[in-house]
Amino acid sequence: MPELKEKARIMDREGIRRALTRIAHEILERNKGTEDLVLIGIRRRGVPLARRLAEKIKEIEGSVVPVGVLDITLYRDDLSTMHHQPVVRQTEVNFPVKGKKVVLVDDVLYTGRTIRAAMDAIMDLGRPRNIQLAALVDRGHRELPIRADYVGKNVPTSRRELVAVRLAETDGVEDQVAILEKND
Repeated sequence: MPELKEKARIMDREGIRRALTRIAHEILERNKGTEDLVLIGIRRRGVPLARRLAEKIKEIEGSVVPVGVLDITLYRDDLSTMHHQPVVRQTEVNFPVKGKKVVLVDDVLYTGRTIRAAMDAIMDLGRPRNIQLAALVDRGHRELPIRADYVGKNVPTSRRELVAVRLAETDGVEDQVAILEKND
């Protein structure tokens, strides 16, 4: 197994906070407010990011936007190639998505396969008016024709690099985004 070393720290707690504030404003602008708007975070780190965006939107607009949690494990196209037994967690979308403006939230946009799986999962819940995507980091290397509507930071990377998002809620450390490099 190759060892990973930190190559660069690209966002700190304040950088993440500023990016989420900007994304919240962009979501409100594009959707002309919060009517029929819902946020759905993709497990793992998309969930706390979606909750933070909902808090920012509440601060800005004074409206509460519903937040759901989406587990895409069974929708992955690489499920049969996994060496271990995947852990399926619960999807918690306690509101109808039919006719809603759904903003999917994830930490890193890479090949687009996670987002394709998430869209399949959403469609199984109902037919939304539209699906938009917010990603904290877009690192490129798309394998599918998917793009984010809202991006915190675009970071060109090589395939030898990984983008590691660490959040207080999921990792128990101070918020940060780093580029890790594989050492063979």
